[in-house]
Amino acid sequence: MTTSTTGSPATRSDSTPEERCAFYRSEYCLPAAVDVATRRILLPIGGLVGAATMPLDLGRRVLAALRVRMLAGPVVERPHTQRWTFITGPGHTLDEAVFADLLRLGASITPQGDHVVLPSPEDERLNLWRWERRPKALSDFPPQSAVIATTRAMAPPASR
Repeated sequence: MTTSTTGSPATRSDSTPEERCAFYRSEYCLPAAVDVATRRILLPIGGLVGAATMPLDLGRRVLAALRVRMLAGPVVERPHTQRWTFITGPGHTLDEAVFADLLRLGASITPQGDHVVLPSPEDERLNLWRWERRPKALSDFPPQSAVIATTRAMAPPASR
């Protein structure tokens, strides 16, 4: 866990949610905002941003496969639920077979209009949310279709 009080808001543990959010917006081009009531940094899903969430073990296999294909993008981990959220390019409507496959795997696509929580300094200190793989820029987002296809391909044999 990072405890530094020097450096950028990406590495400082004493920065505010607003400072970290501004960093996400300027450095990663993420259209994030701080929710006033919860003090969480929220990334709205829609437009150029989509998201896919899955169990940690499946997520590890998916991330490894995406790395081989040079399509790895940002991933947020929620440690206490052992789930990973892949931030992707724009989403699209899933057909019923794909939706059912993902559901069987414990995976889901975040609907447009929902939000993904991005790690704030406090979230990291409390081990609520953390980056498994930090974003680089908006162009770092893999196509959602590639994440879905890779998720289906990495499923354990009994789940296929």
